[in-house]
Parts: sequence; C-alpha cells; structure tokens
Amino acid sequence: MTLEQEIQRRRTFAIISHPDAGKTTLTEKLLLFGGAIHVAGAVKSNKIKKTATSDWMEIEKQRGISVATSVMGFEYQGIKINILDTPGHQDFAEDTYRTLTAVDSVIIVVDSAKGVETQTRKLMNVCRMRKTPVIVFINKMDREGKDPFDLLDELEAELQISVRPLSFPINQGAKFKGVYNIFEQKLDLYTPNKQTISESIEFTDINNPELENYVGETDARKIREDLELIDGVYSEFNTNDYLSGDVAPVFFGSALNNFGVKELLDCFIKIAPSPQPIEAQERKVDPYEQAFSGFVFKIHANMDPNHRSCIAFVKICSGRFERNENYKHIRHGKMFRFSSPTAFMAQKKETVDEAFAGDIIGLPDNGTFKIGDTLTAGEQIHFKGLPSFSPEMFRYIENADPMKTKQLEKGIAQLMDEGVAQLFVSQYNGRKIIGTVGQLQFEVIQYRLLHEYGAQCRFEPISLYKACWVESDNKEKLELFKKRKVQYMAKDREDRDVFMADSAYILQMAQQDFEDIRFHFTSEF
Repeated sequence: MTLEQEIQRRRTFAIISHPDAGKTTLTEKLLLFGGAIHVAGAVKSNKIKKTATSDWMEIEKQRGISVATSVMGFEYQGIKINILDTPGHQDFAEDTYRTLTAVDSVIIVVDSAKGVETQTRKLMNVCRMRKTPVIVFINKMDREGKDPFDLLDELEAELQISVRPLSFPINQGAKFKGVYNIFEQKLDLYTPNKQTISESIEFTDINNPELENYVGETDARKIREDLELIDGVYSEFNTNDYLSGDVAPVFFGSALNNFGVKELLDCFIKIAPSPQPIEAQERKVDPYEQAFSGFVFKIHANMDPNHRSCIAFVKICSGRFERNENYKHIRHGKMFRFSSPTAFMAQKKETVDEAFAGDIIGLPDNGTFKIGDTLTAGEQIHFKGLPSFSPEMFRYIENADPMKTKQLEKGIAQLMDEGVAQLFVSQYNGRKIIGTVGQLQFEVIQYRLLHEYGAQCRFEPISLYKACWVESDNKEKLELFKKRKVQYMAKDREDRDVFMADSAYILQMAQQDFEDIRFHFTSEF
C-alpha cells in the first residue's frame, strides 16, 4: 500500500459526552464489531470478572467513571479506526480538551431521557471552535425518554448546529421496536441482547404494506408520518456540510443492547474524514507529506504497574513514523531514537514498526516529554493549541510518610507531567501547592500516589481564588510587583512567575495598579 492509501484509510475520532450518557459502553460495542474484543464489559457474570476495556485504571473500575482518555485502535472493513474514549466528568475536562486537538472528528453521545447536558455543551464549543465534524448518537432508546423530535430541536438549540437524522426510532422505552435506517434504507428490528446483533431487513419502500408484519399497524403508520415530517423539515443529507462542521448527522440506538451501533459505524467509515491538515506556528502541515511530524497531547504514568514508566501519546500529523529512526525533539533541539513505540488497545500495548499520519502511538518517556512537544524528521516546526488552564481549586500537599519522600516526589512529578493537575511552589513559605480544575482530581492524586508509588500524602486547605501567569516587558515593574505581592507569588514547574490571588477583588486591584503587567489565564502564551 502506498503512503497515500495508508493515510486515507485512517479514521481518528473521540467519543465525548456528559458522564453516564453511555460513552464507554458505546466504545466497547464499537470494539466488539471491530473484532478487537470478544466479550463486552457489560457482562457482569461471576465467571467473567470484566470491566469496561477502556476504563482500565483501578480507580476507574471502582468509581465506574473514566478519569483518563484511553486510546484504542482496530481494523473494520479495511479501515483503520483509532478511538479515543474521553472522561465525561467535568473535573477531567482538561484531558478531554487536549484530546480534541488530536482527532479529526467526534461522536457525541446523548442520553435520550436527559437530553443535552452541561458538559456536552462545553465540549461542543471546543468542536465548533476547531470546526470538527460531529455525529450525534442518541443512546438508551430502550428506556423511557424525551420525544425524538423534541431531542432533535434541543440538539439544534443547545449545540448551535443543524442536525439531520440518518435513522429514526420506532417507538421507545418498553415498546421500542427498532429504528428505520434512513441512510441505508433498512429496517433494523430490536431484540434486547447484550451480546448478539439485532436483525436488519432491506426496506427501500417505507410504504410497502409488509412493514405492518414487522412492527404492527399503529407503529407502521407512525414511522411513515415521522419520516415524511423529517423529509419536510430537514434538508437532504450532504457529506460536505458534515465535513465542514455545519451539520451533525443523528443516529438512535441502545449501546448497552448493541443496537444501532453497527449502523453508526457503517455510516461513520463512509463519511468521516481521513487525517486533516494541522496548523503549526510556522505553516500548515499536510498529512500526505513524506516527512514525519507529530506532537505529544497526553502523558500517562504507570500504564503498566510492574514498570514505573510513563508513556507519551503522540498524534502523527504527517508522513510515516518508523521504529529506530532518528527524530528531532524540537524543544530539546536533539535527535532521539525510539526502539519500542507502541500501539494501544486501552492498557494493552504492542510494539509497532511503523505508523502513519492519523495514528496515535505511545513512546516510552523518562522525563523527556512535556504535553505539547513537537517531534519531526528534522524540520523546525511547533504545533500549537495545547494549553493548561488556570486551576480553580488549591490545596497544600504534605508528605504523610517521611520514609517515602523519594517515592512521593517521583509520583508528584509524573502525575504533573500527565497534566492531571499543576504544581506551584510558594515563594513566600516554600510550601508546595497543587492546583486542579475539580475536586475529584485531589482524590485521584491521593489514590494513585498510594497505589502506584506507595507514597502517602495529605492535603491541607488554602484559600485561593485563581492562579495566573504574569509577565512584563518592563523588568523593573515586574520586580516591583513581585516584591509588593510577595505573599501571593509562586513558581510553576517551568520556573515561571505565578500570581496566586486569594479573591477576585485582589486580582482586580492588582490588574488596575500594575498596568505594565500581563496576566495570563492559560499557560500557553
């Protein structure tokens, strides 16, 4: 296969939603169709002690939520699919925002009973900003929920995007009989079963009286009226409108019961974009260029508890990556060779000899990488758009076991590299402060330090409002500011000056009194 054909058959996408909409279940079922797994994690029999493939961290199994993005690759009908299952919980939104920079399209999962929720809205804003194509999957149709037309109106209003249903449900809840697949003109009948797939019948003419035999007279009349209404209200589906991020195709189904997932996947591989050009600071990078380039969008510590190693997730932006080749690490200005690059199936990894634009590979990291680092075949380019946000919750972190100081320091350093949270050192009293976007992250840090590094920490309260990075072209003014605000000053891990305001008023006054100082609320400046 030529380089161009290899890249064209790649589809890299993220699955995003509000917590509990069924995102991880949908990921599992997509893997089931791809033959990547043979038993879905939904089977909770005593003999098969399995949890979701993509939620492999111990804390995820205990809480039943995803706390880190996991990457899974599989082949389906000659197409190489890379799925990134993201955390839905808002406390881990930063991980999700960064993941969205590494994908070419997105599937949004919406709960049919709850409709569009806060987290979905926020994530859609990021997709809209980046013009990322979006497909919507309305899940849990086998439960009582909102009227399908109301859901479509809600999607348009809340997500500010035009929608076009490509399948439509026949009833819902206990009376749910299946969906009519508008995209492929098929009738998909529903049988609730977590392991097998429901039957699908070619049905090009919806007015064919045979429909009554399958779904009954009342539902046959209703689906005919619904489809007529859809054709009247929504314009015909155009793939280009979807690719430009203006229209979102909508599918209905039940991920838990394997229903509607294959239809979604079949349509996805036909219409979803192959790898797209990516904007670097210097120029636009085309995926079909011969020379390799890529960037680190995530770092994960302890994927293998037996080896205390970190893995840097690299999105390949152009060309072909080859094992044991020399590549330039732009920030260090040095050439590196990677002898064991890996491809992922959540926690399972296998060594790969080559990978192409659109793929996501893992590189062993012993402190070489930071989120946002660029790797190239030699050209000096920088990929952009991977900010760290200003944290909103703060705690002092203290060592609870002085015998394990080394383990604690190593653990904190690796977890901070992952971007789980940010570490600041107060210049006033020298104490370490952890800043996060949400409360749950403190629990995750404490849990992982204990279980992955054998180190115990305790958090102590500190009253802070916001951390912001400060800089100025006037050195004297900056020094004066730091002297005047000494009790509020800290350094981050890059040794940059950070102003830790303890109230909105203090921050506002500082901005007014020191006009020469620039205050930044993301670390990318």
